[in-house]
Amino acid sequence: MVNHDEFPTISAPLDVIVIGGGINGAGIASEAASRGLTVGLYEAKDFAVATSSASSKLIHGGLRYLEQFKFRLVREALAEREILLNKASHIIKPMRFRLPHHSALRPKWLIKTGLFLYDHLARRSILKPSKTIQLNREHGLQPSLSTAFEYSDCWVDDSRLVIANVKQAHQYGAEVRNYCEVLSVRRDGDLWHVELYDSRLKSKAIRHCRAVVNATGPWAAQFLEQRSEDNSPYQMQLVKGSHLIVDKLYAGEEAYILQSPDKRVVFVIPYLDKYTMIGTTDIPFSGDPYQVTTSDQEIEYLLDVCNQNFSIQLSPPDVISSFSGVRPLFGDSGVDAQNQSRDYQLVSSIETNLPLLTVYGGKLTTYRKLAQKAVDQLKPFFTRLSPSNSEHTVFNEADGLDCNLLQRQVATQFPSLATETITRLIDLYGVEVWQVLNAINDNEAPLIADVYQGEIDYLVQNEWALCVEDIFYRRTKLCYQTTAAEREVIAKYLA
Repeated sequence: MVNHDEFPTISAPLDVIVIGGGINGAGIASEAASRGLTVGLYEAKDFAVATSSASSKLIHGGLRYLEQFKFRLVREALAEREILLNKASHIIKPMRFRLPHHSALRPKWLIKTGLFLYDHLARRSILKPSKTIQLNREHGLQPSLSTAFEYSDCWVDDSRLVIANVKQAHQYGAEVRNYCEVLSVRRDGDLWHVELYDSRLKSKAIRHCRAVVNATGPWAAQFLEQRSEDNSPYQMQLVKGSHLIVDKLYAGEEAYILQSPDKRVVFVIPYLDKYTMIGTTDIPFSGDPYQVTTSDQEIEYLLDVCNQNFSIQLSPPDVISSFSGVRPLFGDSGVDAQNQSRDYQLVSSIETNLPLLTVYGGKLTTYRKLAQKAVDQLKPFFTRLSPSNSEHTVFNEADGLDCNLLQRQVATQFPSLATETITRLIDLYGVEVWQVLNAINDNEAPLIADVYQGEIDYLVQNEWALCVEDIFYRRTKLCYQTTAAEREVIAKYLA
């Protein structure tokens, strides 16, 4: 259980302070804490509030990056798929992807070559290999499309992957606080002096540490220039990516990867059983990443690519919702967004043996490897640092998970719960569903729909949820299935 009611005094300096509670910051905090370091993880708003909850929700190698000859990045991402699939089996699932063939866009030999590399660049034991399939009317595509190439990647609940890492860091002893902004970092003798402001408590605090990791994503360069004594040696290219949510477009659990004449690809992905997600775009962005929104032009672009491939024709009124995120890309500002590298760079500024490590770029799939490399860079400063074991450990929620068995056990002990509710809870919390269920009183009526007071209490007490947006947009995805009036009920309960 987490403590939101006080800012505890910590007399001894921490080993590492990680700034930024997205996937990279959460992953680094978990990695460092698991290897024996004392850690503080501080996020100015909510965990996964920005880029890490606005992704395409894929754990994938990046098939199109092969055309850019990014073989190391693709190999690393391909290897991470099965590691993460085992590590977070409650929220990561295998998914088959179909690439309809357009002869005018990419020849068959090129696609087959790419898929051969995709199958063999890294070891694969769980995910199935690629194959060629013949399309028919049941697939819901345009009649002119007769052939597709099918391959494997994985789907993930991105914001819950962040929360799983945050919870693991906390389990290993890290001080974890969201809504806690780092106001400044400065060198003070042989330590870093870090000033914090916790908006929950409306109070400031000071922490000292021996190393700082700047994992603020789109704000990485800005943070160095405005909150530290250092300047950023790199300026990242910020790129907006938008996604649309529409009613379920076709039967089946496969996703589609659609080619467009501009050489980009658009994913069409089954989402939350009832919807289809369409994305993403690549548009240069300037401004506040917190204020990013989907433009009418992006909606038209994504629907146009979808309509070129599917029989059902969509128009803007069919869009139920949309979301956008800003990706910080590390690379040459002269390269257009779609060809910009999705690789990452770890840049260390070392003065008087006080490391300040900044994370530039990165992608969801390679977060664990990035975190491992980031902590490895701190070895010269922490001789007691243990070897990394994150490749082989699993999150508590996935430890011993058997979804079918768990479904039967929960249904037996909680016969009043609807099957859909049980499935939703298991998909979110894995084996920790028992902690959620034990917080639900016998004969308790739900607050709204299938949401019980016990689940809300669990999210507040164990997952740092503060407001309706934290719960409905990040801890769960109930934002699509609830009304404004229902969300207001939860807001009043939280208040």
